[in-house]
Amino acid sequence: MVLRAREIMTNRVVTVRADAPVSLAEKRLAEFRFSALPVTDDRNRLVGMISVVDLLRHREDHPDGSQTPVEAVMTRDIVHMSPNAGLGIIAHRMRTYGELRVIPIVDRGVLVGVVTRSDLIRPRPTGNAMSRAVRRFVERRSEDLRPSTTYRPPPRRPRSLPADATIRDAMTSADLVTVTEDQTTEEAAALLTGRRLTSLPVVRAGDRLVGVISEADLLRDPLDGRRTGRPRTVGGAMSRDPVTVGPDDELRIARRLMSDRGFRILPVVQAGRLVGVISRRDLL
Repeated sequence: MVLRAREIMTNRVVTVRADAPVSLAEKRLAEFRFSALPVTDDRNRLVGMISVVDLLRHREDHPDGSQTPVEAVMTRDIVHMSPNAGLGIIAHRMRTYGELRVIPIVDRGVLVGVVTRSDLIRPRPTGNAMSRAVRRFVERRSEDLRPSTTYRPPPRRPRSLPADATIRDAMTSADLVTVTEDQTTEEAAALLTGRRLTSLPVVRAGDRLVGVISEADLLRDPLDGRRTGRPRTVGGAMSRDPVTVGPDDELRIARRLMSDRGFRILPVVQAGRLVGVISRRDLL
């Protein structure tokens, strides 16, 4: 049985209007810890996407442009799919267009949901179409009835960083989430989806960095002609020799790497040892 977008997509989508200021998009991205937001008009029709990278580039070019309308910054030429699209097609699109982490689901021009990489690397629902639909309805209803357990991201740090700020001033250094080479890819996927992360540093004894494993590393493309699934261990799936930065490097170096080369996180390394990570959200 082919699973379709409508069976795993998120229906209650956080969006931003095209005529809203970019400051509102930045606030929502930071509050909900998203990498991108669908942009809609007053009829909930999809007109674009705005990402953290879009905002970082805008900030570089227009430091005082917080009131610029979203439509002036957003990406208009976007990939979207229908609710009936098979998950294999969606995974193929995400692998083909490497920067994509979110695919809007559109029905007759109207935004009805989104599918993310996290949705695709989670364990797939089992059973026939009816039982999966009932299970999904019950899960959504349970979420509606448990407001006290709604996820709340940690509070943001003040962002009044000086012009000569270093990576140490903005990086995350406490409670780092890491994995080792011999852990299973299922464990890594559970950490990524459970903690709402996009990448994990891979370390050996003494916090020695040996690689990074991301959602993209775990996302298999069923249309690439290969018969093998994803590797069983983190060591077999991770990206080796990752680009890193040092804690005393200028913050603009991280901003430039993320905006120009598409990195979502950068490990922060000192004398070969992992001392922190810096993400796109840390730069907002």
